[in-house]
Amino acid sequence: MKRALVTGGSGAIGSAICEQLAADGLHVFVHANRGLYRAEAVVARIRERGGSAEALCFDVADAEATACTLERLLTDDQPIQVLVNNAGIHDDAPLAGMSPQQWQSVIDVSLNGFYHVTQPLLLPMIRTRWGRIVNVASVAGLMGNRGQVNYSAAKAGLIGATRALAQEVASRGVLVNAVAPGIIESPMIESAFPPDRIAQIVPLKRAGTPQEVADLVSFLASDRAGYITGQVISVNGGMA
Repeated sequence: MKRALVTGGSGAIGSAICEQLAADGLHVFVHANRGLYRAEAVVARIRERGGSAEALCFDVADAEATACTLERLLTDDQPIQVLVNNAGIHDDAPLAGMSPQQWQSVIDVSLNGFYHVTQPLLLPMIRTRWGRIVNVASVAGLMGNRGQVNYSAAKAGLIGATRALAQEVASRGVLVNAVAPGIIESPMIESAFPPDRIAQIVPLKRAGTPQEVADLVSFLASDRAGYITGQVISVNGGMA
């Protein structure tokens, strides 16, 4: 059984990805930064459906804590062959009023977190000659978004890292892609985007669902996507 790690696996999109990968037959490590109980709730749902999963809690922005946790996962010489870098945070403000902490915290989780998690897992994955890395970016990383210079910069950096890493590891059988969600249903989206606003800016006139993102991640993590690497695929209802 292949093993998968989904960072930010306890949130709306992350939990849908975890549950779908488990349904696909992978053993899934469900990561949370705080609130281990949320990751454990995802694990419980997976197990109720006959899947295999474990919960993990660490801060991807903390290099030492991340390394210690990942080292424990790899002590039995079983690599992580599917990695979904989904962890990310918002701390929005116009750049003129953005504090250094707001800038740094968002970059640390979305971009530095990608490095802290991916780098130690890469060589064990390469040795198997089969791997899938899917980075969850954002429409903000492609188009920008007012009040989110930090978040847009982090996600644009993640897209650049996706394209570069794909070139480094393609010959080793490891494929690296990114998905860029637009407006996806979640408690935060419901408060920030009323239905009439969504209808104005999304050609399909609705928010996407976490499952629609998870379905794409599932495909990219499978053998069916064996000739796709270095790509950024939007899940945004037709937003330009």
